[in-house]
Amino acid sequence: MIFLTLEHILTHISFSVVSIVIIIHFLTLLVNEFVGLYDSSEKGMLTTFFCLTGLLITRWIYSGHLPISDLYESLIFLSWIFSIIHMVPYFKKHKNYLSTITAPSTFFTQGFATWGLLTDMNQSKILVPALQSQWLIMHVSMMVSGYAALLCGSLMSAALLVITFRKVIRIVGKNNNLLNDSFPVDEIQYMMEKRNILKNTFFTSSRNYYRFQLIQQLDHWGFRILSIGFLFLTIGILSGAVWANEAWGSYWNWDPKETWAFITWTIFAIYFHTRTNKNLEGLNSAIVASIGFLIIWICYFGVNLLGIGLHSYGSFTLIS
Repeated sequence: MIFLTLEHILTHISFSVVSIVIIIHFLTLLVNEFVGLYDSSEKGMLTTFFCLTGLLITRWIYSGHLPISDLYESLIFLSWIFSIIHMVPYFKKHKNYLSTITAPSTFFTQGFATWGLLTDMNQSKILVPALQSQWLIMHVSMMVSGYAALLCGSLMSAALLVITFRKVIRIVGKNNNLLNDSFPVDEIQYMMEKRNILKNTFFTSSRNYYRFQLIQQLDHWGFRILSIGFLFLTIGILSGAVWANEAWGSYWNWDPKETWAFITWTIFAIYFHTRTNKNLEGLNSAIVASIGFLIIWICYFGVNLLGIGLHSYGSFTLIS
């Protein structure tokens, strides 16, 4: 009873704190005067991390196993991994370009796990025979950690695409306006435009420099996070194959979860191939990673909606 109460308290504290962090992020984006609250949001994510850590440890103690055995527990674990990724640039004293991705990701995953699922799914249960193995920790923790890193890296690639195409659309629009002008501007208007151009030259160049730096940082951090996520995903698939051989007598059964995990791995293998090809890197690799974002959610969450296959113990259907 004590552990259940403690888990309930930690769940609500962590969700309340990350909700406040989201509000602070929106304020700093909309109003420049609130930039001083940035450090408070980082401390809030640190508090969320400790609360989620306490929640997982508490559930581990009274359930007797690492809490990653069903959809609810894996979502809480996913939120915990998001909070860890969020804090890496903070402790390295780098500018945290990940905060606008990891903080909302933590909020939505924990929010859905806490309020979106049925109450019965939040209760700890005895492990099904297929999960009563030492491979549970190795396989599931690697898979969920890989999903978290790949989701963050994919969102950074999507942000890179948005910034790049927004700039391209703006340039194309300006060119179209110049082509549509059928009469020469008069001398007064020309002098005024020339004065405005000289006045805003520094502002425009600094803004372009900031955009260039942002794109470079998104590409840099996105590649590093996707590399870690791909490594975790590979280890998770290999350990899952060994576990499947012990439990079901076959390394690979083309279960829906296994199939989509292989598709996910293939998509990001293509991403790294495009990174090594000088003719395909840049926007092409970012497009592949953005497609991978949708594939991950199908693999992690969408397959659970089917409630079929050897991984059906993590579905909605079985619980309800």
